[in-house]
Amino acid sequence: MPVILHLETSTSVCSVALSVNGKLVANRISFEGPSHAVLLARFVDEILNEMRLQSVRPDAVAVSCGPGSYTGLRIGVSMAKGLCFGWHVPLISIDTLQLLAFSATQSNSSNEAMLLCPMLDARRMEVFSAIFDYQLNVVRPTTADIVDENIYLQWLEQYPVLFFGNGAEKCKPHLTHPHAHFADYIVPQASDMVALAENAFQIGNFVDTAYFEPFYLKDFIATVPKNKVL
Repeated sequence: MPVILHLETSTSVCSVALSVNGKLVANRISFEGPSHAVLLARFVDEILNEMRLQSVRPDAVAVSCGPGSYTGLRIGVSMAKGLCFGWHVPLISIDTLQLLAFSATQSNSSNEAMLLCPMLDARRMEVFSAIFDYQLNVVRPTTADIVDENIYLQWLEQYPVLFFGNGAEKCKPHLTHPHAHFADYIVPQASDMVALAENAFQIGNFVDTAYFEPFYLKDFIATVPKNKVL
């Protein structure tokens, strides 16, 4: 009965979950914005205390690996690696867009005839996106796209496509094809990582903890605050 701790910090939502034998047994989530550095450790402690696991290590740690927020991913992966080293357990990497696609299959917005296109905001007029079928097979790999009405046209001409995630809203005005559908309130969260992480654990699909890095997809660009007038 594998016990897996799940961490998700790829967007402004921060969440931690615990599963036992592929079943969700504890969950913490915050939608209050970028305070992951504070919340993540607190959520982990709360869940381990709740499940009385202080002296019993989980069998693995799963982390959402990106793409997404540079800072959020760095915080989540750093925490996951630290826990793995401390507990001497393997690390499981979960693709964030695949996680979102899985979440969509659990919603009432999708059906098996649709292609699934999770989108994460990449600032300005860009999104990180991929396309999956309903069985989560990759139809189009993860890319950073400039929002344009023709980006997804070749798939929209053939199939209904469901767009969702925090990058989908800004694409709505540009994706007016009748096969384009949109779903709200689908966000990456740790509780939805359970099935994907359990499958990875059972087949031994682990990453090298020492050398693992988040999938940023784009280089981090620091913003310089404007000079303040005193």
